[in-house]
Amino acid sequence: MPIPRIFDGRLALPLIGSPMFLASGVELVLAQCKAGIAGSFPTLNARTPELLEEWLLHIRRELDEWNTAHPERLAAPFGANLILHKSNPRRDADLEHVVAHRVPFVITSVGRPDEVVERVHGYGGIVLHDVISAEHARKAVLSGVDGLILVCAGAGGHGGTLSPFALLAEVREFWDGPVALAGALSSGRALRAAEVMGADLGYMGTRFLAAREAAADAGHKDMIVADSAADIVYTPVFSGIWANYLKNSVRAAGVDPDTLEGRQNGGKDDLFAGLDGKPKAWKDVWSAGQGIGSIRDVPSVAELVARMEREYAEAAAHPAAFAGAGG
Repeated sequence: MPIPRIFDGRLALPLIGSPMFLASGVELVLAQCKAGIAGSFPTLNARTPELLEEWLLHIRRELDEWNTAHPERLAAPFGANLILHKSNPRRDADLEHVVAHRVPFVITSVGRPDEVVERVHGYGGIVLHDVISAEHARKAVLSGVDGLILVCAGAGGHGGTLSPFALLAEVREFWDGPVALAGALSSGRALRAAEVMGADLGYMGTRFLAAREAAADAGHKDMIVADSAADIVYTPVFSGIWANYLKNSVRAAGVDPDTLEGRQNGGKDDLFAGLDGKPKAWKDVWSAGQGIGSIRDVPSVAELVARMEREYAEAAAHPAAFAGAGG
């Protein structure tokens, strides 16, 4: 079960920093890559296609300079996340920039990745596709993707509902290529546990929301540190797709999270009565995964990765250390 070749010799940990809407910007991606994990960002975080091109040029330049100065520890590759749903008006323009700047790996979400696979393979890049079920995984494999990202229960943002034990085992019945596992990973011990289960890479988002370089609101970071898994609500109300949010951010936006159970949407009922419009997902209502219970600080990315390297090494050397693995 190989890690994709573009990562060979470039990772301090078998880990991808997942692309987080609003929070994953140039600063976070550069810090992750320099620390030895594969950083990524949604192309939509650059508010225009022109700004996206500026970001790609900046990231390339900075990483080239880092690699020249640090040949003993080359930066990890970076990636960009493309939302393929037809509702994304920037899909085609962003793909053109991704191809023109030869982004090393592309993460595709919400749609068929066939065209992206063809274009990215044309310059030697790879495509990893988000899936939440074995059915989605089979379709992605038929599209020719290079790897699968299994977004399991407890993941921040648009997480799935299946246990990683269930989904990973089912996918391994028909796919022996690269797999990245997402779903409440927040430590080096949890990352090692994912490998033992059969994943090749971890896929970690929420832990990096509470990093100094993340572009998340300071209140968002504080809430992640203060709250626990019991403070997460899973609802489609705010984005139209099921996702995990911090209950206290829902309350702060003027909505009682206890009223969300069983609701399929909030646009045609009285849920937002008395509010000045519907709270916006990610901006007004903040996301997080269930791994927040073990997050207790806001370190730099370099400090966080160094800590996870120690945890990962301890777990590999002493399996009993999995007790209290976190995530």
